[in-house]
Amino acid sequence: MAYILNIHTATETAIVNLSEGQEVIGAYSNNDTKQHAAFLHTAIKNLLQQQNILIKNLDAISVTSGPGSYTGIRVGLAAAKGLCYALKIPLITYNSLEVMALSIAGFVKDKNALYCPMIDARRMEVYAAVYNYKMQEVLSPSALILSENSFNNFLDSHKIFFSGSGSDKFKNLTTHANFNFISQEISSESLAKLAWKKYEKNDFENIFYVQPFYINDFYTLFKKTVL
Repeated sequence: MAYILNIHTATETAIVNLSEGQEVIGAYSNNDTKQHAAFLHTAIKNLLQQQNILIKNLDAISVTSGPGSYTGIRVGLAAAKGLCYALKIPLITYNSLEVMALSIAGFVKDKNALYCPMIDARRMEVYAAVYNYKMQEVLSPSALILSENSFNNFLDSHKIFFSGSGSDKFKNLTTHANFNFISQEISSESLAKLAWKKYEKNDFENIFYVQPFYINDFYTLFKKTVL
């Protein structure tokens, strides 16, 4: 079974774990955003030593490429690319919002609901996406300016679970009956599941061309006719 090192430094809580297949066999986390860079390489070293696995025995490395903290994204992606280049192993990336959504869905387990992770940007802006229980995109990752009418076309027909650092903003705006707030952090298991899914499909990145997924263009959600 493949050993995959999974790295997430794009949001407030950083996670480094080691998985065998899709099973997490060891993990470290850090809740101090300013210390993600210092935390990362020490955590990798300690994790491999703890599990008695040589770094040369890794089969792939996965990393969240964004959206989220610009500094955090660069820290994680640079480390993952450097290790993959030195070890000559594949690089796997996934977006932060998908990992967050999978973490929520795995906790709630409502197959009829939708899941909306939100990352705080600034003012009333958030990075957000909407997924169904099968992790199919209902609304692709976007930069949104929130209003009291945001997501109403989804909320009118579905219960939606909102989470993440940006969801507090929307919680103070909406009064919709189908709005549900959940304070669920990214789970270590979700990183491993997404990485293994892509590893099985040989869905790898070119380490020389892969770019951070920042989402820079903001627009107002309620102006979009699709919503």
